[in-house]
Amino acid sequence: MMKIAKLVVCLGTVAMAWASAAKPYEVTLSNPAQVSGTELKAGSYKVEVAGDKAMIRGAKQSVECSIKVEESDQKYSATTVRYSMVAGKYRVDEIRLGGTKMKLVFND
Repeated sequence: MMKIAKLVVCLGTVAMAWASAAKPYEVTLSNPAQVSGTELKAGSYKVEVAGDKAMIRGAKQSVECSIKVEESDQKYSATTVRYSMVAGKYRVDEIRLGGTKMKLVFND
């Protein structure tokens, strides 16, 4: 009986760890843009969110940055990137993740 209880606790722990793992989201940058001081080329990237950090990974580039996760009232229908222009260059201000209520606000 004790072995079954230990097994159930172990499986529960593994299931919780798996459920809390960062899920990658697909994002396309239509323009070269600055993220946390790093210039990313236009193209497809995967964004993994873990707490107040995001890892943006591309084929040849990656950057870790501080973010603030905000939740909207409704799900976003598509993933969109909001930019601002700083010193003649685009800077990523926020990413709204399609199919979720999550908005990632970048703390530059």
